[in-house]
Amino acid sequence: MSYQEIEDRYSTGVYPKRDVVIVRGEGAALWDENGRRYVDCVGGHGAANLGHCNPAVVKAVQEQVARLTDCTEIFHNDARARCLRKLVEVLPAGVDRIFLCNSGTEAVEGALKFARMATGRQEIVAFMRGFHGRTMGALSATWDPKYREPFMPLVPGFKHVPYDNVEAVREAVNDNTAAILVEIVQGEGGVRPGSAEFLLALAEISRESGALLIVDEIQTGFGRTGKMFACQHYGLTPDIVCLAKSIAGGLPMGAFALGPRVQNVIKMAHGSTFGGNPVACAASVAAIQYIQDENLPARAAELGAEFVARLRGIKADTVREVRGLGLMVGVELRQKATPLLRALMDRGVLALPAGPTVVRFLPPLVIERSELLGVADVVAELLSA
Repeated sequence: MSYQEIEDRYSTGVYPKRDVVIVRGEGAALWDENGRRYVDCVGGHGAANLGHCNPAVVKAVQEQVARLTDCTEIFHNDARARCLRKLVEVLPAGVDRIFLCNSGTEAVEGALKFARMATGRQEIVAFMRGFHGRTMGALSATWDPKYREPFMPLVPGFKHVPYDNVEAVREAVNDNTAAILVEIVQGEGGVRPGSAEFLLALAEISRESGALLIVDEIQTGFGRTGKMFACQHYGLTPDIVCLAKSIAGGLPMGAFALGPRVQNVIKMAHGSTFGGNPVACAASVAAIQYIQDENLPARAAELGAEFVARLRGIKADTVREVRGLGLMVGVELRQKATPLLRALMDRGVLALPAGPTVVRFLPPLVIERSELLGVADVVAELLSA
């Protein structure tokens, strides 16, 4: 049996898979089992900001896995301590208490629990087109019915209002609102950046109402948008920040960080067997240090601006809009995105959908300029054909 046949035979089948077997990666390149090279603009759905097999991360993992691979949170640990300190170093000032977990959806789940615990309130205001994960609490915050309906009834107390609409938020927030949960750039929802007016108003509304502001930086964090975190474009200091994806250079890891308004935390209110794993923590320290040393946020801002400009220059009636922030870029089409995604793969470029008509590009921040602009040229050729 081929690798594809084995996966199709024994996996649950929940993932719609492409007709390729990826076996190796380096930087912004991936190779399949036949040795064909691809430019990776999927970037692990945002988990590969440092590229594949980053040498600094590989070295840190190799050293840690040979020393200690597991240490539950009932004990202190050196790798975990270094990781917590490094995260606080790069997070917005004052957001300095961190819970370590294993994924983005776990980070959202924990943030929702802590928001209810800290405020004594029950309701969460989230946004249309928002995506926060697939576990029951995170799924309740996610808007798209196609994710939600098979699992109804979900957790009660969630409201979804139009994104980038301040008045809708004001109408939804009341004295039972525990938190407002928002993505600075909606990823799965079509690569839609929020306006500065909207995002700053959310901070004001949360302070005035006593609700907490939870910012989901799972896809936007660690340099992706041109800052270490997208909220830093607007000077926002969230009450809770949800992290994952590129937090550990591609290893499974998540976290949520708490600001000073989240105070009355109850002992044993939350837990995670593998959260704070020493290997993941060592990878995270190496990954964040590499992002700092190589100034990858600034690189993402510069390359992203060039990439967007090249894409906006495409003369094709099929393009409705090009939008994004840093190296988080979406091309909205006047037709379905799937044919273009298939054609790109045939030309050696791997990209993502973000809804039915949006092609999303999340290349590693280490991608070479010439290769990134070459991707834009391939898009132009395909759309102009």
